[in-house]
Amino acid sequence: MRIVKRAATAAALVFLGAGVATVTAQVNSTGNSSETYRQLNLFGDVFERVRAEYVESTTDEQLIESAINGMLTSLDPHSSYLNRKSFQDMQVQTRGEFGGLGIEVTMENGLIKVVSPIDETPAFRAGLQPGDLIIQLNGEAVMGLSLNEAVEKMRGPVGSDIKVTVRRGEAGEPFEVTLTRAVIKVQSVRYRTEGDIGYVRITSFNEQTQQGLEKAIASIQQQLGDKLKGYVLDLRNNPGGLLDQAVSVSDTFLEKGEIVSTRGRKAEEGTRYNAKPGDLAKGLPVVVLINGGSASASEIVAGALQDHKRALVLGTQSFGKGSVQTIIPLPGHGAMRLTTARYYTPSGKSIQALGITPDIEVHPARVEETDQGLIRRRESDLRGALRNPDAPRPATTQPAPAPGASNAPAPGAAPAAPGAAPAPANGNAPAAPSAENGEGAPNQPPFDYQLARALDLLRGVALFQARAH
Repeated sequence: MRIVKRAATAAALVFLGAGVATVTAQVNSTGNSSETYRQLNLFGDVFERVRAEYVESTTDEQLIESAINGMLTSLDPHSSYLNRKSFQDMQVQTRGEFGGLGIEVTMENGLIKVVSPIDETPAFRAGLQPGDLIIQLNGEAVMGLSLNEAVEKMRGPVGSDIKVTVRRGEAGEPFEVTLTRAVIKVQSVRYRTEGDIGYVRITSFNEQTQQGLEKAIASIQQQLGDKLKGYVLDLRNNPGGLLDQAVSVSDTFLEKGEIVSTRGRKAEEGTRYNAKPGDLAKGLPVVVLINGGSASASEIVAGALQDHKRALVLGTQSFGKGSVQTIIPLPGHGAMRLTTARYYTPSGKSIQALGITPDIEVHPARVEETDQGLIRRRESDLRGALRNPDAPRPATTQPAPAPGASNAPAPGAAPAAPGAAPAPANGNAPAAPSAENGEGAPNQPPFDYQLARALDLLRGVALFQARAH
C-alpha cells in the first residue's frame, strides 16, 4: 500500500542531503544543539547498557537497525526502515514480480491488518479478505512485532508453507490457514468485455500499469468498435503503488485539470500534477468501482475522476490512506521510507483517514430469486379480457396453448433480480473481479452484484444519451 516517488538514486540522495542541511541550520539557529546532544548521549547510554547486560547476545547492527526502525515506525504506520534485503525486495515488487504470500498489510493495534490480497496469489486463493487481522504466524503471536519483522516472517523460500491464524470481525473466532509461498507475478491490468461494456481491472500500480491500461483500452475498442457504450474501471482491493502510475492512469481519462496535489511540511514543497490533452476513452462514460480495500494510488484515481465529474464512483467507502512515502536510499545500508507529504484531490480535499465516498453506495450482495416457482395471473388470463389487436400472434409452428393455460413464466423461470445485468448469451453472469484472465474469459465465478450494478448504470446512461439526441 505504498506510494513511492519514482526517482533516480542520485535525486533521492540530493533530497536527503538537502534535508540534513536544513535540519542542521535549524538546530544552529534555534540554539538547541546542547539539548540535541544531551538526547543523543541518552541514546548512547541505553545502547551501551543493552549491549552489555541484555540477557542474550545481540549485534550492534541489530540494535542500531531496531532503534532506527523504532524511531520511524513511531511517527506513523507507513514510515519504516528498510534494510538492504527489504529494500531490494521493495524494488522488485514495484517492477511487478516478487516472492511471498501476495498480501498487502498494515499494522493496527499491534496486529497485522490485511489491506487486500493480490489477485491469484496464495493469500487470495486461501480466502483472506480486507480487514482480516493476522494474530499468529506459525503459532507465534504477532503482538509485539514491528510491521517489518512480521513481513519478514511471512517471507521465505518459494514452496515453503506458513500457518497463519486469522481473526475476522470483532467477535469472530480465530481460524488457521496454511499458505504456500510462491513467486508473485502481478499482472497489474486485466480486461475483458461485458456485452457492450469494456471492463478493466487494475490490481496494483506498478511500472507496467499504464502500458497495460493502454493495451486494454485499445483491445476493447477493437473488439466492440461503435458498439462500445462505456468502461468499468475496477479498483476494488487495489492497495496502491507508484504515484506516477496513478497520475498517468487518471490522465488517460482526462483532457485537462489537476489530478492530485501533494503538500509537505513546508508550503514550498507542494507539487501539483495536471492532466495533458487526450482522453483515450474518447469521452465515453466511466464507472469506477471501489471498496474498503481500495487505498492510496487507487484513491488518487477515483478522487480525480470523481472531482472532474469524469466518472461515477460506485461501491463502498475506500481505505483512506492520503499520505505520500518517499524512499530515501542510505548508501551502504538500505533505505528509509518516510512520510513526506499528504495528497489532496483536485477539489482540495484530503482523504487521510476518511477515504473516497462513492457517488452510489452499493454493498456486495447475493442475489436470490424470491418468487421462484410461483405462477402469477396476468390480464390475458382473465376470462373475457379484451384482446389487443396489436399483440403478436402465436407462431403457427407452435402448438396452441391448452384452454385455460397461463402465459406466466414457467416454474423456476423467475424474472431477473432488480439491478442485475442481463446475462450474456452463453448464460454467464458478470464475473467477479478476481476471475478474469488477461484476455477476458470468465471462469464461472460467483455473481458480482457491484459489477452488475455498474453495467446497468452505464447502459442506462448510454440509453439516455441516445434518446437525448
